[in-house]
Amino acid sequence: MNNYRMARSYVRQAEERLRHASEALETGNYAYVVRQSQEAVELALKAALRLVGVEPPRWHDVGPVLKANKERFPRWFREQVGRFALISRLLRHERETSMYGDEEMGVPPDELYGPEDARWALEQAKLVVGAVVKLLSEWEGLQGS
Repeated sequence: MNNYRMARSYVRQAEERLRHASEALETGNYAYVVRQSQEAVELALKAALRLVGVEPPRWHDVGPVLKANKERFPRWFREQVGRFALISRLLRHERETSMYGDEEMGVPPDELYGPEDARWALEQAKLVVGAVVKLLSEWEGLQGS
C-alpha cells in the first residue's frame, strides 16, 4: 500500500469535512460541526502517521500513537504533537454523542451543542488539518512530487 497516496486521500477527505463543518456552522447545525471536525482531525492525523511510515490504528483517537512516534516528524510538527493528541482525545469523546445525542438521558444531539462548542471544534480541526497539509506539502517537496 502506498502511504503517500493514502495520506493524500485522507487529507482531501479531511478538508472536505472541514468544508461541510463550516457550512453547518453557518446553518446552526452545531452537533454536525462537532462530528465533522472530529472526523477531519482523525483523518488528518492518520494521514500524518502514514507519511512517516506508521500504520494508523483502527480506532478513532490516534493521539497515543502520534505521541509514541513523534520523533519521526519534523521539529515544528513534533512540537505540536501534544496539542494535536489532546484535540484528538477531546473530539473523540464527542464522536458518538454528536451523532446520537445522549441516549441514556434522551437528549438529542441538537440540544447538546451550541455555537461555542461548534466554533471551538472547527477551530481545532482547522489547526490540525492545516498542520498536516503543511507536512504533506513539505513531504512532496522532498520527494520532488
